[in-house]
Amino acid sequence: MTALKKNKIFGTDGIRGMVNKYPITSEVAVKIGLAIGSYINSVKTGKKVIIAKDTRLSGYMIEPALTSGLISLGIDVILVGPMPTPSVPMLIKSLRADFGIMITASHNPGHDNGMKIFDNNGRKLDKKTQEIIENRVLQNKFTDELAEPNNLGRASRLEDVQGRYIEHIKRSVPKNTSFKGLKIVIDCANGSAYKIAPTVLWELGAEIIKVGCEPNGLNINDKCGSTKPETFCQKVRETNANIGIALDGDADRVVICDEKGELIMGDSLMALIIHHLYQTRQLECNGVAITKVSNNALVNFCHKLGLQTFITDVGDKKVYDVMEEHGLKFGGEESGHLIFSEFSNTGDGIVSALQILSILKIKQEPLSKLRHLIKLFPQQKLNIPFIKENPLPKVQKKIDALINNNKEMKIIVRTSGTEHFIRVVVEGKNNIQISKILREIQKIIKTK
Repeated sequence: MTALKKNKIFGTDGIRGMVNKYPITSEVAVKIGLAIGSYINSVKTGKKVIIAKDTRLSGYMIEPALTSGLISLGIDVILVGPMPTPSVPMLIKSLRADFGIMITASHNPGHDNGMKIFDNNGRKLDKKTQEIIENRVLQNKFTDELAEPNNLGRASRLEDVQGRYIEHIKRSVPKNTSFKGLKIVIDCANGSAYKIAPTVLWELGAEIIKVGCEPNGLNINDKCGSTKPETFCQKVRETNANIGIALDGDADRVVICDEKGELIMGDSLMALIIHHLYQTRQLECNGVAITKVSNNALVNFCHKLGLQTFITDVGDKKVYDVMEEHGLKFGGEESGHLIFSEFSNTGDGIVSALQILSILKIKQEPLSKLRHLIKLFPQQKLNIPFIKENPLPKVQKKIDALINNNKEMKIIVRTSGTEHFIRVVVEGKNNIQISKILREIQKIIKTK
């Protein structure tokens, strides 16, 4: 086996990259399994890990490699097959497991894969634990820790895991709730929820029209799902549906369109949810958590309701950490990661969709009339790709100077933690002003 490069493994949301390129190789996956097993043994907890995956072909390569590493250190593995990411925390608690691993690259194309890793509380790993596991992978010294032949772990498959999760998420809506009379387009991105999401909606009485529910191992997020909303929006118009719902590959985010097939921006969707929770007195702590890229119109809207807004860095883990610290019921990202802390400690696309459908049934009005609670300030986004070396650190001083010279505007320039992009968000008085700033940022970054 070739020597492992001295490189980082974890990004902002677990591990992610192109298949058969470092670190998404079977060699590294075995070592990650070994490192997690080594960590579990060192903290002397139980010896049980859950492994789920989305529908990518490469999951069949990574799953057995992880399993092999864990078993060789005496850890039992429960394999659950294709399941949404938010099912993993639920299963950890239900089965009293020590870790959970979701094999997924979320909204990324099918040629990528990765892992989201959860601890025994069903929370994504904190930075300290990530560093411990990462260092053990890079040091690659497991020989003395391998289990004796009669102490190897065992692998088993959990039966009816989908049924467990379906009943769990159905409990997020009031008992006897029925979506009868609603025609719903559900786009599952050919991903992990391709069976579960349509089943839940059908069992709750809705008429469903399926899109992106025929995975073949390669077509996840391909011209469908939350990253390609044109597909499900068009289907809503064609079928005269009441609402369109799109998930991403691992079903932890949701994107919605109204009955006219018009996409609802994430901040507008959060305003609708926050307003409903406020009216129904469910925001007991008088606060919500949103990320720094959310439109200031949403912040102003919350303030008018008398709600405190806790602004976090990007990432649903960052949002949940703040929610937990302040006892908040709701938080979310503009991208569609919405967290209802009563039901989940991570973004759950299906739970979020059920909450929005419940609002629709309660209000008895079309979504096109309910969606306009805020008027978004002009905002533009730009993704600047890079191939190998991240150019941002070399130009950060120039970017900071540009931000300081335009303090009346919101300017956010950051490196994506999941793809090779510099992500730029600019919000200001008008689009001419915004476009000028974007061109300046592009020019600064492209010099490198």
